[in-house]
Amino acid sequence: MKLLRYGPAGHEQPGMLDAQGTLRSLTGIIPDLLPAHLAPQSLARLAALNPASLPAVRDAPRLGVPIAGTRKFLAIGLNFADHAAESNLPIPTEPVVFTKAVSCLQGPNDPVMLPKDSKKSDWEVELGVVIGSTARYVEEREALEYVAGYVVVNDLSEREYQIERGGTWDKGKGCDTFGPVGPWLVTRDEVGDVQNLDMWLDINGVRKQAGNTRTMIFGVATLVSYVSRFITLEPGDMITTGTPPGVGMGQKPHPVYLAPGDRIRLGIEKLGEQAQTVHGWQRR
Repeated sequence: MKLLRYGPAGHEQPGMLDAQGTLRSLTGIIPDLLPAHLAPQSLARLAALNPASLPAVRDAPRLGVPIAGTRKFLAIGLNFADHAAESNLPIPTEPVVFTKAVSCLQGPNDPVMLPKDSKKSDWEVELGVVIGSTARYVEEREALEYVAGYVVVNDLSEREYQIERGGTWDKGKGCDTFGPVGPWLVTRDEVGDVQNLDMWLDINGVRKQAGNTRTMIFGVATLVSYVSRFITLEPGDMITTGTPPGVGMGQKPHPVYLAPGDRIRLGIEKLGEQAQTVHGWQRR
């Protein structure tokens, strides 16, 4: 299934995308797409619905974050060897875990706003993992059973804040609008082999990133198991799993960073596409 939320920010409604690409409303079935609906038995009930029996949503409404009520937005750094190399950093011997603020979550096509006085805002196409069942000290061989599905994430980053301002990476990762997610949550059964998905990102129509999840240093099962040793993962939590090479910081001969007016387009095989326009900072 492809599950989603649509409508104005703060007033999203639940929906699903049928096999013909028609958006269908789930408002008569569930009040919203909440963490409780990601449990295997709840997903099975939704999967048993006949999409043709659900009302079609006309026009092309705004898409929101596919899941409401996410409590933790966790991220993995330097999880592609070639991205570590372009960052001039050693390949990690264990996953690098950091946090993105839940407040940075936004719809997949919402505008990106650069932080005030930003000098080095960057792009990163990433595979996001959405947890469906509470995971605590899970074994790697069982880890995927705790996954509800997968999403596209743009792990936007302000590199000066992240690297040059001292402390941890977090301050450069959780700026407002720095967490576009979607367009939809694709359930695990529909994705199949999550370690063989093409991923890409364009800036102003020029391909900057191209990779495949098979080159991840730590695969999804490893990451879910690893993180669950330190942090209890709950339904609706998201882990974004690292980016292939081609970020702005790694451009040759000189880094290239986002500027107002830039257009970002990115996608992952089977998971859909996002598109954002970059804006300068403005008081909300």
